[in-house]
Amino acid sequence: MLGIYEKDMLLETINSHLKISEILPQILQNLLTKYEFEKLIYANGPGSYMGIKISYISLQTLAIVKNIPLLAISAFELNDNQPIPANKQFCFVKDKNQQITLEKIQGGDFFMPKTLKNLNFSDDNTPFYVLEAVN
Repeated sequence: MLGIYEKDMLLETINSHLKISEILPQILQNLLTKYEFEKLIYANGPGSYMGIKISYISLQTLAIVKNIPLLAISAFELNDNQPIPANKQFCFVKDKNQQITLEKIQGGDFFMPKTLKNLNFSDDNTPFYVLEAVN
């Protein structure tokens, strides 16, 4: 899922069920012909290790080439802090103390926020895909 924002308001949403490695280059190529990006934002995790890695490398490369900032946001902000699928059986769950654990529970749905206002972005765009061992 990818969103285009203008003046912090959602302008366009792109959804695909293809693997990110298959679709992201095509999406970016099409968007680069339509828009001039001022900044890039990506969900740095938790989530699919490979999806986060490919997104980070692709968007960080584009940010360097275009000389624009790449910001990060927690994936939990894009699904109302619901569980995030980790694999077929487990989901990442954030508790009241902001600790993330793996639990056997159904994951929530992601969405593109209508506005970027009041979201918690970080200049530290390092991918978040390393979790402590879970007993």
